[in-house]
Amino acid sequence: MLNVLIARHGQSEWNQLGRWQGQADPQLSEFGFVQASDAAANCGSFDAIISSNLQRASQTAVVISEATGIGPVLIDDAFSERDVGLYQGLTREEIDERFPGQLDAGVWPEGWETDETVLQRVQRGLESLRQQCGAGDVLVVAHGGVIYTLERHFGHEYHRISNLEGRWLHHDGSNWHLGERVALTQKLEPQKQDLIL
Repeated sequence: MLNVLIARHGQSEWNQLGRWQGQADPQLSEFGFVQASDAAANCGSFDAIISSNLQRASQTAVVISEATGIGPVLIDDAFSERDVGLYQGLTREEIDERFPGQLDAGVWPEGWETDETVLQRVQRGLESLRQQCGAGDVLVVAHGGVIYTLERHFGHEYHRISNLEGRWLHHDGSNWHLGERVALTQKLEPQKQDLIL
């Protein structure tokens, strides 16, 4: 059995400011490093750690790797965040001002990466992981958009995921199965925003 925990990174500087990130590359905030350290103390043991190529994920993974002795961190851009197009760098208020009513209507801007595209690359990353690891427990530090896309693929409705919460995936030798959500830290950020990618 291969068990993969896909976790959202710690709080980034743009999370702290309420800015949509997408594939922009802000680093962890000071609180994000605190969250990552707390997660390292609570996450248990893994056979490997893989990270998105974006530094808010890779910094989180390195903190966990150094604290637990599991590593080195392997980087795979298949687990990068969704491209949010013209929303990148904007706060919710700025999006509502520039694109009135679009967020509430679920209308996505130019450059938005579809669920189908995100799912294809994440599935490619999971298959590569499966070929490399075969069995065991693997931590993948990724992004909210990656987790939401997988959950929708398995028929689950959207529920906001906080920094350093994650979702288990299990491969039984034939198929992937969605497991439970877990929190790796109790040091969760204030719930100011509904969705910050």
